[in-house]
Amino acid sequence: MAPLVSYDIISQNTNLPLAFAIGIGFGWVLESSGFSSSRKLAGVFYGYDTVVLKVFFTGAITAMIGLLFFSLFGWIDLNLVYVNPTFLTSAILGGVIMGLGFIMGGFCPGTSFCAASIGKIDAMVFIGGLFIGVFIFTEGYPLWEGIYKANFQGYPKISTSLNLSDGILALLVILAAVGMFWAGEWAEKKFPQAEY
Repeated sequence: MAPLVSYDIISQNTNLPLAFAIGIGFGWVLESSGFSSSRKLAGVFYGYDTVVLKVFFTGAITAMIGLLFFSLFGWIDLNLVYVNPTFLTSAILGGVIMGLGFIMGGFCPGTSFCAASIGKIDAMVFIGGLFIGVFIFTEGYPLWEGIYKANFQGYPKISTSLNLSDGILALLVILAAVGMFWAGEWAEKKFPQAEY
């Protein structure tokens, strides 16, 4: 959550119920948007349905612009925002594994829980596979720790790496999003799918 507790805006006792309520709301939005359908999610890879791409890109842009304005108004210090460490080898391998799981199962971890909550059996099986994968990874961690920690790149920000201001990068991301939305509309017309 936002650092509301750190700044004494809300109490620790309020933090968890608020996070729970936001999580329920997020799940409702996912389900309302059709993200509990594996066909809709797989449609991104086949080009016949790009709603998932549009929703997630819109969410990312909204968060990015919100953070920039919060920084402009002095409500948040962007230098204090945590940036995940980058281990390039494991990021690439993890992306390949996640992408294969996504296309084979039709879910990502979040959408699988969304679909399971409304009783979809394929999502429950997917979650079972997810837990098996987590178990194998944690129990076998000593075997692939070297791969996991290979090619450490520090804590890079794209704007810093490209020597751009955060505002210019935000503009470029917005332009890329507009291009992706246009490409998505083109793909949906080019690769139509029967109604489901």
